[in-house]
Amino acid sequence: MNHLLAGLEKLDDFDEIIDVRTPLEYADDHIPGALNAPVFSNDERAQVGTLYRQSPFDATRLGAALAARNIARHLETTFVARPQGWRPLIYCWRGGKRSGSMTVMFNMIGWRARQLDGGYKTYRRATLDTLDALPPTLRFVVLTGPTGSGKTRLLNALAQAGAQTLDLEALAAHRGSLLGAWPGTAQPTQKGFDTRLAASLRGFQPGRPVFVEAESRKIGAVALPAALLAAVHQGACVEVAASREDRAAFLQQDYAQLFEHPDWFKSQLQRMVGLHSRETVAAWQQMIDEGRRADLAGELIDRHYDPAYARSSQAHFTRLPQALRLDFRPNDADVLAQAQALLDKLA
Repeated sequence: MNHLLAGLEKLDDFDEIIDVRTPLEYADDHIPGALNAPVFSNDERAQVGTLYRQSPFDATRLGAALAARNIARHLETTFVARPQGWRPLIYCWRGGKRSGSMTVMFNMIGWRARQLDGGYKTYRRATLDTLDALPPTLRFVVLTGPTGSGKTRLLNALAQAGAQTLDLEALAAHRGSLLGAWPGTAQPTQKGFDTRLAASLRGFQPGRPVFVEAESRKIGAVALPAALLAAVHQGACVEVAASREDRAAFLQQDYAQLFEHPDWFKSQLQRMVGLHSRETVAAWQQMIDEGRRADLAGELIDRHYDPAYARSSQAHFTRLPQALRLDFRPNDADVLAQAQALLDKLA
């Protein structure tokens, strides 16, 4: 067995994790906390791959030259201050030549570098296994209720009160509705979302409840794993109820950032044509231009959110008929106290 190889179970034994894949591969997904120090640039990898189909020998020779040049540059810049005795774990796509070449070079210098056995593919397989295996072991408490009732604010308050919470919308960088995109913030890729989710699940204690909002199968462009959906659907339910007045006020706060980007906000509303008439959507867009935030919030509640909630299938949540009702005041200063009172009831 290669003494320079290390298994995934040794991940925490190293001073630093180095991802030597291209910036594009790294952006798609990476081991949390890993530093990107590419052995090939995006273009160089494509160049080597194209040449490989014509001549594996010529491609390997070119790849070796590029790798040597790029590793040398990293030694003079990225890693110039690393101390003697530094212990990095290095990985590429499947534990091949890219990570192997850097690992050998680092050990020649005197650092205690190791190569991740199986590379990113091994890590990805472990992530998918986690998403299959962990959800059934957890006890979920699901916050249900229509849009604007403040479920996310309650979830955050529960976290502040010491409860275990799973904020799927934060992990997905999306609020989960047609107006759910965050201005200027891209969602993670599906692989990136899976990595974030698996990391969260690994942090929970199985004996304690995990609070989570009711979500559909997809949050924006990313999908929830089947095992998590099944476990959440079997969880105990809390029906979060708020007055229409409170909901309208909450939506105005929640959409404050959208109102700061009126053209973008109007483009998001335009996507509702088909669900609503062009005239209705145009009237909502005009409310943005006129700064009529309260009117728009009320219209969206009455004509979009509540009808959609009424149409949505709540049958997935098997324990919804036994849900504990919580009359929530999302705009009040005592949200943390309200969250604590809920925990006391469920204790």
